[in-house]
Amino acid sequence: MKYITFTIPCYNSQDYMRHIIDNLVAVGDDIEVIIVNDGSKDDTGKIAAEYEEKYPTIVKAIQKENGGHGSGVMAGIHNATGIFYKVVDSDDWVETSDVLDMLALIKKHIEEKQDVDLYITNYVYEHAVDNTQFEMHYRKFLPIEKVFTWDDISRIKLETVFLMHSLMYRLDKLKESKMELPNHTFYVDDIYAFTPLPFMKKIFYHDIGFYHYFIGRSDQSINYGTMCKRYEQQVRVFDIMFRSYHYQELNNLPKNLKKYMWKWLMIILGVSVMTIVGTKEDKKMRKQAYKDFMKGLKEFDKKSYRKLRYRSLAILIAILPGYNLKSFVSIKMYGSYQKKLKLG
Repeated sequence: MKYITFTIPCYNSQDYMRHIIDNLVAVGDDIEVIIVNDGSKDDTGKIAAEYEEKYPTIVKAIQKENGGHGSGVMAGIHNATGIFYKVVDSDDWVETSDVLDMLALIKKHIEEKQDVDLYITNYVYEHAVDNTQFEMHYRKFLPIEKVFTWDDISRIKLETVFLMHSLMYRLDKLKESKMELPNHTFYVDDIYAFTPLPFMKKIFYHDIGFYHYFIGRSDQSINYGTMCKRYEQQVRVFDIMFRSYHYQELNNLPKNLKKYMWKWLMIILGVSVMTIVGTKEDKKMRKQAYKDFMKGLKEFDKKSYRKLRYRSLAILIAILPGYNLKSFVSIKMYGSYQKKLKLG
């Protein structure tokens, strides 16, 4: 039995992928490690095949054409056999000891017949330049070290949101959500940390710094200007999130989850609008893109459109004392995008 499937999407990762793989294979046969070579042009595919040959009961190597980070995550889901599913980027890592700790917790819950759909853990920003760390945690909002439901949580502040790094989904529930991540698209993390949440009924917050998020490579910087250039990808991500649930479906969710998901949609809509119109370049084209974007939302779900349209930028401004919008997008809310996921 495989308790956890770890998927490692890789693109030209030969220089740093061994760290996370070595940490995982050291755990042993209780886990599954899927290395997805996303059409790399270096030796990433050879390294993946090498680990598969050396650890055939632990590692699967998937060789595929380039499709971007989201396609790597989806390839992992389609090939996973573990009870739970976790994504780790090839330049990030988890410690072997922490994985063993998680395994012990999962086994304990299974033995006690406590059904858990989602494990939430903390994640740690590892700054290579000055060798400092910063941990994102949920101690103020979530019950600690016990199984709970969305009805048991406190109101979640949006500056401490759920990101891909903090989530370990039960695989069958993740598949049940029918989440799909688009190819060749940045910011798909938002979809991953949004669409499956209503399917996760039983949750457990394990208060450890499980995921280590590396910040330090020269190709990692993504700023506001870059996001504006990629506005079509940001819009694509929001459109998928928006169409995941109709107005009444969101309103029928448990109170605090409902509030969280509405406000997160408002934030991402505000960010999407800013990336479309927040630059002086191609004004005429961007003005039309904005009109088409909003028209499409309105045609799909008028009630959701109205609720989000008039509150999205207001929400952004309300939680930004001391920040301007551009700084917030590039630094605060999109801290997880300080790393550039290269598409090839």
